Amino acid sequence: MKPDQRDAYIDRLPKAELHLHIEGSLEPEMLFDLAQRNGVAIPFGSVEEIRQAYNFSNLQDFLDIYYQGMAVLLKQQDFYDLTWAYLERAHADHVRHVEIFFDPQGHTERGVPFANVIIGISDALADGEKQWGITSLLILCFLRHLDEASAEATLDEAIPYLDRIAGVGLDSSEVGHPPSKFRNVFARARSLGLKVVAHAGEEGPPEYVHEALDILNVDRIDHGNRALEDEGLVQRIVSEGMTLTVCPLSNLKLCVIDEIAQSPVKRMLESGIRATVNSDDPAYFGGYVNANYRAIASALDLSREELRTLAANSFSGSFLDEAAKAHLLAEIDHYDAHFA
Repeated sequence: MKPDQRDAYIDRLPKAELHLHIEGSLEPEMLFDLAQRNGVAIPFGSVEEIRQAYNFSNLQDFLDIYYQGMAVLLKQQDFYDLTWAYLERAHADHVRHVEIFFDPQGHTERGVPFANVIIGISDALADGEKQWGITSLLILCFLRHLDEASAEATLDEAIPYLDRIAGVGLDSSEVGHPPSKFRNVFARARSLGLKVVAHAGEEGPPEYVHEALDILNVDRIDHGNRALEDEGLVQRIVSEGMTLTVCPLSNLKLCVIDEIAQSPVKRMLESGIRATVNSDDPAYFGGYVNANYRAIASALDLSREELRTLAANSFSGSFLDEAAKAHLLAEIDHYDAHFA
């Protein structure tokens, strides 16, 4: 396909997003507006100053500004507005289903009620389905730089809202905080009927991916780049049909890769891994899901069939029921058959 044809194909290709931190969709304009609305002092005098602060070179520098930005999120309406703004962009990118991460510990430790966070987010998701037909599931993430007791307390707070939560995940600073640190709270989450995912193998070693599989018994791996360093692990991921949620522009911005052509997506597909493409923290990393598709399609010279496979993987790797997956996969078939 020619580049313009390929971009046109990506633009309207039905797809799911499975790796999106809702707090990471906080655009500079909204951060500035919410700071004014809520009377929160921030060390920035303009939207442009915030935009400049979004320049960083590693995961920890990113997390510092990420948590600083959270300070403006206080009320239920703030979380609703944040989620709605993301859904508008997802709709424009022809995203049909989203599975969104949220970090309650980043809010409750500031005195924000858990209810404000989850009700604001989930109400926006419900309205997004009514308006655009975008289905959604919500995944509560534990911050791995905190201890397991804090994660347990957060799960306690979530109990009254389990009808709004589909699963739990693990994010924040990876190195030095292996999945095994959270074995007990993940076992408890599983006993509650929740799905389980974890960030592993982004900056951490392949051993962290092994731990996520063997100790946390995850249903899906977030990132997983460094799994490619272990051929036995690759074979296991393929044989178990494990989905990996890859985030190309995030990898580039955080210097996990030096250039977008080093994205592991094509190698994963060629290895038989069910790879997907996602935006991670798009306000900070320079693009929503279609921008990620376009970046790797160009750099890796992805074929129409490979792009179609990535979109299909996003539905197959979701936590939707089989009937919903089949319906969405049929949308891809119809789109692909009629694309000019």
